[in-house]
Amino acid sequence: MIEKFCGKTVIITGASAGVGAACARAFAAQNAKLVLVARGRAGLNKIAKELREQCEVLTQVMDVADTEQCLKLLKKAEAKFGQVHVLINNAGMHARGDLEKIDPADVAAMVDINLRAPMVLSCAAIPFLRKAGSGAIVMIGSLAGRAPLQGAVTYSGTKAGLRAFAYGLADELKDANINVGVVSPGPVDTGFIMDEIDQVEDIVFSQPMSSAAQVADAVVEIAQGKQVEISLPAISGKLTTLSYLFPSLRRGLRPKLYELGRKNKDKYRNRAAQQ
Repeated sequence: MIEKFCGKTVIITGASAGVGAACARAFAAQNAKLVLVARGRAGLNKIAKELREQCEVLTQVMDVADTEQCLKLLKKAEAKFGQVHVLINNAGMHARGDLEKIDPADVAAMVDINLRAPMVLSCAAIPFLRKAGSGAIVMIGSLAGRAPLQGAVTYSGTKAGLRAFAYGLADELKDANINVGVVSPGPVDTGFIMDEIDQVEDIVFSQPMSSAAQVADAVVEIAQGKQVEISLPAISGKLTTLSYLFPSLRRGLRPKLYELGRKNKDKYRNRAAQQ
């Protein structure tokens, strides 16, 4: 594999576990310089210790919803590694359930972490990427951002906004040698959903499960400028497009998808119990 990111500085938010950690491993395999960001120190230190055998790593414990910390992060990354080339907006939050049952503070936090933070970080990063002469900004979206999902309306809304932001920004920066795009996975086999499997809407599991490594591979492709969006699995991306364009089709298929999702959820729950 051609190491396109060898020596490049890559900032990854939500890097302590799951998709973020998988992205860190994918870029470490190309000998990138990593800036790993997360709210929890223990998980961050663990992945950093693992990857320092392969590449240089800088860690930063912070809240991505804090605008001032976001600005300081970019300056710190540049001071440490000289330039900033890639930003992976992966940090996310999901308070699950029907909107009326969710604490309004959690709704605000989802908007801040899932949507406002990537917008702020992307805006702040552009001058650094221009200074470096090239770069990439990649958003971690969701199939829920391609078609509305009941029981996750705020999460769907933030991911839909993030997807629109990615497409618009890609157009703005198309002549700047900065690749922008979004990876939109369905369920991913990480603690983000598996640790809360009983709270996850059954319909989520009607779609095939992806691995964190598969999502990370798609992130690398987007960062290389190969596509603006990659949906995982691809067939699910096509299904969400149809369901968005034809809402009556989505509503008509919903009972069958819930039934399939319940069956798959039971399989995943039994698998977890046996491990």
